[in-house]
Amino acid sequence: MSDSLPYESRAETVAEFASRVNPGKAAFFSEAGLELVMGEREGVRFRDAYDGREYFNCHCNGGVYNLGHRNPRIIGALRDAMEALDAGNHHLISPWRARLAERLGGTTGGRLTGCIYGVAGGEAIDLSIKLARGHTGRTGIISASGGYHGHTGLALAAGDPAYRDPFGPNLPGFSQVPFNDLEAIEREVGEDTAAVLLESIPATLGFPMPEPGYLAGVAAICRRAGALLILDEVQTGMGRTGTYWYYQQEEVEPDMIVVGKGLGGGIYPIAATLVTPELLEFFREHPFVHVSTFGGAELGCVAALEALAITSEDGFLERVAALGEWFESELGELPFELRRRGLTMAFAFEAPDGGFAAMRDLVGEGLFAVVANNDPSVLQFKPPLITSDSEAEEMVAIVRRVFG
Repeated sequence: MSDSLPYESRAETVAEFASRVNPGKAAFFSEAGLELVMGEREGVRFRDAYDGREYFNCHCNGGVYNLGHRNPRIIGALRDAMEALDAGNHHLISPWRARLAERLGGTTGGRLTGCIYGVAGGEAIDLSIKLARGHTGRTGIISASGGYHGHTGLALAAGDPAYRDPFGPNLPGFSQVPFNDLEAIEREVGEDTAAVLLESIPATLGFPMPEPGYLAGVAAICRRAGALLILDEVQTGMGRTGTYWYYQQEEVEPDMIVVGKGLGGGIYPIAATLVTPELLEFFREHPFVHVSTFGGAELGCVAALEALAITSEDGFLERVAALGEWFESELGELPFELRRRGLTMAFAFEAPDGGFAAMRDLVGEGLFAVVANNDPSVLQFKPPLITSDSEAEEMVAIVRRVFG
């Protein structure tokens, strides 16, 4: 692939990226010896564009590549659709947006049948916060310390201070409490609380698993106070935890869930906020109060519909659950704590920088995984959902070689 690259060498690529895109990111990866440049990619692997070395992708860009790189069914559906469709027009009625909303609502058992589209998870989180405030007439938003919901305005305000402090003071109305602390939620929720916003399993915090009854307890507190519960399933949704949405493993009924990343099958950016029929009624009175030029692009809907078709096939979720159990049986005795729901996994080390050190060591052996940025003692480990038995065995062999 190097013949088709815009720059002839890795050094030139790094230098141009540093001078024109992000100097700090380039410096970080250079100092860490991780100057990977993604070249050819297919299925669960990608190659470095300059030396051709192959890597298993066990980060999947947070779940973007749940169905692998360049999934042929997604590409085929888009190729056919491009004969007739483009992004569409957000001002007009669209059968593709309606059909995708119908299919997404079906995955929630018919509870969240309303669907408002965006391009990425942060935009969809912004919409969920706006809708919570518009529906309740309140302003307070409570989220989890160390959480991450995106880098757009309201999503940023609900996230970790490290991502918003460089830009000045936070927006009013936002507060944070520790994850898994019901007493803290109880103390914080009040008459001005519009919503509690939580990642079902906080990814950037290192995948701490919700304690039994925690999410249901939060929902009960919200109901008593007249507040809404918004669950960010951008990383845990689309089957990654062995059920279509993680909340379905808990006795909880959210008022909204947010989906992104894997929704577009790794090919076309699309995100959505799924809401109850009651919340969708807000747009009867305010039909044009929220728009997104490329949110729910018709080509994106085609990609998402095919991704839903793949993940909804008989046996798909059962396979994810079984493969996750197999990984646990193979990795459970290594020198880290394995955190897992389905194929949402993380390795938690005792050393404060253990996740970063693990990332560097595994990349050196041909497996790409990423440290949890808000807890660098943890490494995120997220194989694609389409990983075969033989590929899983190769991944485990690498992890054992590094840590066994």
